[in-house]
Amino acid sequence: MTSAMDEAALLGEHMLIVCGPSGAGKSTLVRRALERHEAVRLSISFTTRAPRGQEKNGVDYHFVSLERFEEMKARDAFAEWALVHGNYYGTARATIQGAAQRGWDLLFDIDYQGATQLKAAFPSAWSVLVSPPNLATLEARLRGRKTDAEDVILRRLQKAREELEQRRLFDFIVVNDDLERATESLLSIYHAMSSRQLRAALSCPEIFS
Repeated sequence: MTSAMDEAALLGEHMLIVCGPSGAGKSTLVRRALERHEAVRLSISFTTRAPRGQEKNGVDYHFVSLERFEEMKARDAFAEWALVHGNYYGTARATIQGAAQRGWDLLFDIDYQGATQLKAAFPSAWSVLVSPPNLATLEARLRGRKTDAEDVILRRLQKAREELEQRRLFDFIVVNDDLERATESLLSIYHAMSSRQLRAALSCPEIFS
């Protein structure tokens, strides 16, 4: 019989957690990685925030009411959840289990609070922090968007400092100073994770019997 610890270890073998401050480019890197590997799926988070632009429910996020999110929290439906910029975000346990049943690797684009919770629950998962070259570059990127008010930009910069201070909690750091180079770095980490999965399979010959 598989214990809860064994199950968490097996699930973690197929989880790559990517996080980083707003403006660091993590979502772009995640999208590029997904485009190049069919066996990888994005873990779609639940959130209480409203859709932005062309975002679609069930594709970009599962958009739910605060009441629905609270109900899911109460029945322990989330593997992780966090309050970010005034809105709740969370990863459903069913999402992780469903991906495992389909033989998919899961890529997570989440806040560092969620990353910390996932690593605690699934220690064998790999975690990556996407970092800007420096805070000045990050500020320029945020202002270049021309979508946020000054107070929002300042709040995001403070949040970025807090996130980057957590860098020792991550297995890898990818500095996004060049998009193509950063993409290749993230893909190299994924390939290394895949090789680890193969080594684990080969060390258990009974799965081939």
